[in-house]
Amino acid sequence: MRLLIAEDDPKLLKSLIHIFERNKFSVDGVSNGKDALLYGQSTEYDGLVLDIMMPGLDGIQVLQTLRKEGVTTPALFLTARTEVSQRVEGLDAGADDYLPKPFSSAELLARVRAMLRRKDTYLPDLLTLGPVALNRSTYQLCYERQFQALSGKEFQILEMLMQTPGSILSTERLITHLWGWDTTVDTSVVWVHISNLRKKINALGAPVEIRFLRNAGYTLEVRT
Repeated sequence: MRLLIAEDDPKLLKSLIHIFERNKFSVDGVSNGKDALLYGQSTEYDGLVLDIMMPGLDGIQVLQTLRKEGVTTPALFLTARTEVSQRVEGLDAGADDYLPKPFSSAELLARVRAMLRRKDTYLPDLLTLGPVALNRSTYQLCYERQFQALSGKEFQILEMLMQTPGSILSTERLITHLWGWDTTVDTSVVWVHISNLRKKINALGAPVEIRFLRNAGYTLEVRT
């Protein structure tokens, strides 16, 4: 799962990134509304966590703009203010939830996970392709009662491939989804993660294969 976090307090932003990355999320963090809007417009996210009071554009303005542009990514607002009027304004702007500061990391994680479960495209815990299953809760690949634990990036790559079986995903699309559009990550890093995934698939004896098509990208196929 990939999140965008916008928070103008640098210490809190660093803490939020650490909390989510420790819990297997991939995170982009920004410290002002203008960058939040730019990232939200140019990158595909599973969820947005936005502070309301930010320089440049506030969180409500950011979300209003994204909603007008057709971005339906679930969003949660963070704020130190607790007035009912501001909560109403935030929800009317298109937010899915609202969490006042200070908050516990456990509650934040629970609210974000609940928000993601409520997406229009509801994500079940198990994503299946033929006899193979990917557990979104445990980050495990399962086949015939055998399991292989995946790293965060391995999980995200395999999840993308399993959601679009037979389709071709370019290396550039994988990089943008996993690391963001402005990353300096090299294509060889994707190859390393794909190579590790192939080893884990083979270790299970699972009848699926990640194929690379020259000048096109990667595709996941069920072997017959």
